[in-house]
Formats: sequence, structure tokens, C-alpha cells
Amino acid sequence: MATADVKEMHAMVPPQSAPSPRRELEVNKLFRMVMKHEASDLHLKSGQPPMMRLRGDIVKVNAPPISGEDMEKLLMPMLKPDHRKILDAEGGVDFSHVIGNDECRFRVSMFKQRGKLSLVSRRVNTFIPSFKELGLPDSIESLCQFNEGLIILAGVTGSGKSTTIASMIDYIAEREPLHILTVEDPIEFTFTDKKSYINQREIGLDVIDWHKALKDAVRQDPDVILVGELRDVETFEAAVHAAETGHLVFGTIHASSASSTINRILDLFPVAKHGAIRKALANNLKAVVAQKLLKGLKKPRTPTNEIMIVNPTIKKLIAEGEDLKLQDAIKMFYQEGMVDFTENLRILVESGETDKQTALEFAPDPEKLKMAFKGIKVSAPGIL
Repeated sequence: MATADVKEMHAMVPPQSAPSPRRELEVNKLFRMVMKHEASDLHLKSGQPPMMRLRGDIVKVNAPPISGEDMEKLLMPMLKPDHRKILDAEGGVDFSHVIGNDECRFRVSMFKQRGKLSLVSRRVNTFIPSFKELGLPDSIESLCQFNEGLIILAGVTGSGKSTTIASMIDYIAEREPLHILTVEDPIEFTFTDKKSYINQREIGLDVIDWHKALKDAVRQDPDVILVGELRDVETFEAAVHAAETGHLVFGTIHASSASSTINRILDLFPVAKHGAIRKALANNLKAVVAQKLLKGLKKPRTPTNEIMIVNPTIKKLIAEGEDLKLQDAIKMFYQEGMVDFTENLRILVESGETDKQTALEFAPDPEKLKMAFKGIKVSAPGIL
């Protein structure tokens, strides 16, 4: 693990009393350190010096370890009374933390491990980047043209799903006179009203829980709904219901590829319901965008994407349970804006966004990517 020489952190944790309205929290020095070095995450663990993620790697700050007692003094002033209750009752709490006058926003997870406090926080840009600034495929724009249906962003934690969705929501808001409603835990990006106006509800702050928020959502005359993570049966069924009733719904899920997203959703339900869920997906799913973040050459991190758009062929495969054929089907429809990770990685290397070694590390099938670098195309077999 590398060490970052950050001199301003040597006297990080002086004795702390309750902050006055004019006095900034002591922990904000650490958040500002992350901002200064353009790191993506801040990690704090009792008995360790502060750590941050730089260009994908965890590095220790050249500073003394933080004791458990000092960690309490450092972190507890961040918590609102409701957050403190959740931490005490459940052992962990998620919330947003804003630096200055919305100068920078962080998504915070504070939790207990081995009886002591820890914190992991993701830096969220206060501005919402465009598709071009993010380096997303051109076909992302076309996905924002749907009037209804479900669009899912798939990827592991830290893959940039939230940023991509924010860019899509902002794109719609700039162009359409609509009502956009987001339900988040916690709110990450704050949107500005443009042609569309946007209401953002945070679980635990604006509404008691997901069930209440999603029940209310369809009664609030939205055109577009962001439901955050499709984490359980309840949120998925609410998302599908909203899509069926004429709304464009965005959600995220933890899945490694566009095709594996289908099985990830089915895993939420008992086998007896899989047929009905497949039918609901075939009828309402518009697209799956899978995403990974890799080290870039022109910027610290760059996304690689796999895009599956639900055309008649994809719809038939989902309905009939032919998930193993979805990956090959994506290859058949590059001209329709679909792309798999292999082709997208080849494009990123060719355009100088990343190098071959990094691309091969993230490739689902490195041998196929090597062939693609040589200009050898592997034809998709017959699908139907």
C-alpha cells in the first residue's frame, strides 16, 4: 500500500468540542485533502492513518494513526440525531456530507467494526458531467429518448453508475418540460431545475422508508423516476409498476454484465415467480447499461460500458429464458447502438483513453480482446 506525503495531516485530530456555527468540522480537513488530491474515496479506520483511493489504489496518508478515541471525536460531530440513532441501533449509517456551500459532496458510510468507528466516503462531483466528458458511448443519448419503461445501470460499487445516471437525468432535464422525481439513500448529485423541474427525496430525511417513498411516487405525477438501487423484491416491483403505468424509470443493480443482470433480478424472487418476472422484463425493460471504471491515460478513471437495448430479439431471449444467448445477441446489433465490453475496450485503447494492459485486465475474455486488437472479429453464432 502506497503512502501519500500530505504534510497538512500531521496534526489532524486536536481535542474537539461541539462545533460552533461558524467553525468548520475538524474532519473536513480530511475531506478537503481528498478534494485537493482529486482522490475518489476517503477511508478512516481506528489504529490506521487516513487513507484515500488515488487512481484506483488505496494509499496511506503520511500522518499518525488515528486512535479509537480520536476517531469518535472526529466523526461523531458529523451525525444528525436521526443518523446517530441509526448508527447505534443498526451498527452503520449512510448519509451525504457537504463541504462549504455545496463546494463538494460526499456519500458517507459510517460503521462499526470490532467495536470501533470506521468511515468510507465517496467523493461526488457537485457538477454533473456530460456524456462526452465522461467518455460514454454515443448510444447513451438515445436511451434518454424513451417515454416509458425501465433502464437499468449495472455494476459493482464504485463503478460510476450514479454519475452516469445523473448525466442521463440532467440531459433529459435540459431538453424536456417534465417532472423528474428521485428517491435516493442518500442523495448524491443535486440537480438544477431546467426545462424539467426535479424533486429529490432522501430516505430517512424526507420520507421514512423505501416502501412509503415508492408508494407515493406514482401519485406525484412524475414523468421520470429514479428509484436508486433495485435492492429487493419491493423496489423492483415498484420500479416495474411505475414503468407499466407510463413512466420512464431508472435504477441501479449490482451485476457484472448486461446479460447477468437478468439472473441477478431473478435471484430476488422464488423460482415459482421467475416466469412472471421474465414476462415483466420482456415487456418493460428498455436497456441495460453495465459499467466498470478503469485507469485512464487522459484522465484518472475512464468508464468501459456494455449496452444491451431490448429489441425484438433480446425481448424474445429474455422471455424464453435464453440468457446464455444474450451476449452473442449484443454482438449482432452493434449498428443499433449495442456494444459489449470487448468491443468497447478495443475502442477505448484505439482512441488512447486507456492502454492495452489495463483493458486486458478488465476484459471478460482477454483472448477475444487480443483478437480484436489484431482486427480479427469473432462472428456471433445463430441466435434464434
